[in-house]
Amino acid sequence: MDITWLYNQLKTNMGPSGWWPADSKPEIVLGAILVQNTNWRNADAALTALRDETSLDPNSILSLENERLIKLVKPSGFYRNKARAIKSVFSWFNQFEWEYDTMKKYYGTGLRDQLLKLQGVGPETADVLQVYIFDKPVFIADSYTRRLFSALNWMDAKTYQELWNNVSLPKWFTFEDAQEFHGLIDNFGKEYLKRPADFNQSFLSK
Repeated sequence: MDITWLYNQLKTNMGPSGWWPADSKPEIVLGAILVQNTNWRNADAALTALRDETSLDPNSILSLENERLIKLVKPSGFYRNKARAIKSVFSWFNQFEWEYDTMKKYYGTGLRDQLLKLQGVGPETADVLQVYIFDKPVFIADSYTRRLFSALNWMDAKTYQELWNNVSLPKWFTFEDAQEFHGLIDNFGKEYLKRPADFNQSFLSK
């Protein structure tokens, strides 16, 4: 798996990705939860409702009554679970007053394990938070990435963890590279990986 080659091809043909679309890190946290098991359009509708109600202020979100929060996030689907996840994850960040560097140093190499203990945070969300919140160069093995690696005949991984266990980013990757790599793959996926035949029309097909 030549990650450097793939990254350069994506950057040359599609960059920059402009991902993650947000004005603040709390907004990224919300987006990472709301986009679970849905598309970004639905997640963004819920995000807009939250923004109109709370200006995405963490304390305002935590002070919302559960039923009100559920109503606001309903456009994203699985809204009861996502409301609980938002309260759980925001409460965790609030314990550290949203001091990301402090949290990163406190948990050290155990940060991912701690994230996975939070309600509503699975491996993909944990890695998204590592990359976009804690500025760590981590591989995100999401659905589009698995489809791309399969299309390239690199690895036909059936699960997130299977691909994640078998891929390492180049040592020179910064967290900015990891962010851009993930964004580029997702943008590529939206254009060329929704149907198997679409990949053959892409710049990577040869």
